[in-house]
Amino acid sequence: MDIIDISIIVSYVLITVGVGVWISKKASQGLDHYFLGGKSIKWYYLGLSNGSGMFDVSGTAWMVGILFLYGVKSFMFMWLWPIWNQIFVMMFLAVWIRRSKVMTGSEWILTRFGNDKAGKASHIIVAIFAIVSAIGFIAYFFEGVGKFLTIILPWDLTAQIGETVIFTSTQSYALIIILLTTIYTIKGGMFSVVATEVLQYLIMVVAGVLVAGYTMISFTDIEITSLISEEWKNIFFGWELGPHWSDKYAAFNNLIDTEGYKMFGAFIGMSLFKGFFASIAGPTPSYDLQRILSTKTVKEAAYMSGFTNLILFIPRYLLIGGIVVIALMVLAPGMNTADLTGGDLEVILPKVINFHVPVGIKGLLLAGLLAAFMSTFSAFVNAGPAYIVNDIYKKYFKPEADSSHYIKVSHLASFVIVLLGVLMGFFADSINSLTLWITSSLFGGYVAANFLKWVWWRFNGWGYFWGMLAGLIIASFQFVLDQNKMNFDVGGLWYQLATMPSIYLFPIIFGFSLIGSLLGTCFSKPTDEAVLKSFYTNVRPWGWWKPVYKKLKEEDASFEKNNDFLRDMLNCIIGIIWQSSMIVLPIYLLIRDYPKTLISLVVFLVTTWILKYTWLNKVNKITD
Repeated sequence: MDIIDISIIVSYVLITVGVGVWISKKASQGLDHYFLGGKSIKWYYLGLSNGSGMFDVSGTAWMVGILFLYGVKSFMFMWLWPIWNQIFVMMFLAVWIRRSKVMTGSEWILTRFGNDKAGKASHIIVAIFAIVSAIGFIAYFFEGVGKFLTIILPWDLTAQIGETVIFTSTQSYALIIILLTTIYTIKGGMFSVVATEVLQYLIMVVAGVLVAGYTMISFTDIEITSLISEEWKNIFFGWELGPHWSDKYAAFNNLIDTEGYKMFGAFIGMSLFKGFFASIAGPTPSYDLQRILSTKTVKEAAYMSGFTNLILFIPRYLLIGGIVVIALMVLAPGMNTADLTGGDLEVILPKVINFHVPVGIKGLLLAGLLAAFMSTFSAFVNAGPAYIVNDIYKKYFKPEADSSHYIKVSHLASFVIVLLGVLMGFFADSINSLTLWITSSLFGGYVAANFLKWVWWRFNGWGYFWGMLAGLIIASFQFVLDQNKMNFDVGGLWYQLATMPSIYLFPIIFGFSLIGSLLGTCFSKPTDEAVLKSFYTNVRPWGWWKPVYKKLKEEDASFEKNNDFLRDMLNCIIGIIWQSSMIVLPIYLLIRDYPKTLISLVVFLVTTWILKYTWLNKVNKITD
């Protein structure tokens, strides 16, 4: 690596840690300042921070791999997360969530189910889910950043005693970066996280523009179009995927046949089924929920969520698309081997950066991807401990203490969560296995209970507890199966379950969670009437709330229910098209398909104009 690139990376790390520590004094004023920035941070800074937190290096490496293999339609793989969640949050959920005026997602649950035994049970289970998901994401980051840095950086950091390897080089690199990020995150809380993430977002945008520009200059239209097939460019699909590559690249077509997504129509159908329920369920109790709760007002929560969608996708896919174009031009011929595996796709990103990006741009790109890792990692390290300290320790063990005590406990909680996440990362097979477990299994167990909490008045705290617990147990069981699949007899039931793509297990996990939710609700009494009336009055969700609405109407004839369901759903459909246009627009530009670039741009401009009238004008009228 050239001294210029090393200097850029070292400077970036020092500036980031320095800014995080320098701004940390603001976090010492109390838990509200530490975890939510005192609800004083401007909404556009929170939006930049939220977008930066979603721009992670592990996810970027995964997206580079699937775009390389499947072409433009691979953007639908993003529905696994599902990325529509951000659209649903933008359209109505941010407003519903922010009206609660609480600190964490599990504290918010108490406003829905009350503070009796059932409410406390629901409160504890969502706090546990938040902690487990934070640990899972840290393992995901650990796996991704270690692989990335091992290929990029020249030093062998393998640690061993005699013949026994204590840490591989991959693990050593991951531990170093995680330690540096943990220091400034723990020191400064939300203020440090937002300040450094805004800086990191700007670096990532510069990196994406430079890489995209480099590909436009370095490769001709003829070179690119001669390699890429029409099917690779096509966003439309049938029930089964056809060949995406020419006969010259048969190994890539063979890999598509073995990846588990050959029946693409079924895969998309399952993603749509999951995506709808997961999106209405709302954001999981993690960093994006903390950003909503950190906004000054309800109106600013909506602004922040819309801004996150606007600033995230085009810069990210300029970077991803640029890397993929370079990989298609210089790596594809050498990768076209009979024994190609999905794991080979995860190293495309670092290989391109290491060998095929010029000096200077390489340093900025590496700094940008380190920024991507550090911003997302720091967001989870800030969000996870909030649930340990505020929702468990403070509520059940030490309710009376000064702010400095709780902040010290949060420092300890952060280290514990990071340690557990790193330990989980040691046992994970790959980025892809963790991605699929988190998106399909862990989040699958979250969906049923959190969907019902918005739309059904009779759903209570015990239903929420048993629904979430059932989902967590099945998701954890699936992770254990996946990590031990090599120990099962090929063709047996356990092997079939362990090797089945996680998205196809979603209905099973969703079903168990739904049964737990319904049984828990039906065999226990309804939530206290006063709690339901308070929640419905403040949040105003649509759904099956007729008994509560009737009582409120009797007390106040001027009270009106929420009749915006159809408008909200229409806005969500328009928003998904808007979001998708921002993903495919930079891809089509970089692969020089100019007619489809123009179509994508027109779709983006038209949907933006429609949302101005159907969404933004409505938000402007909100009064807290």
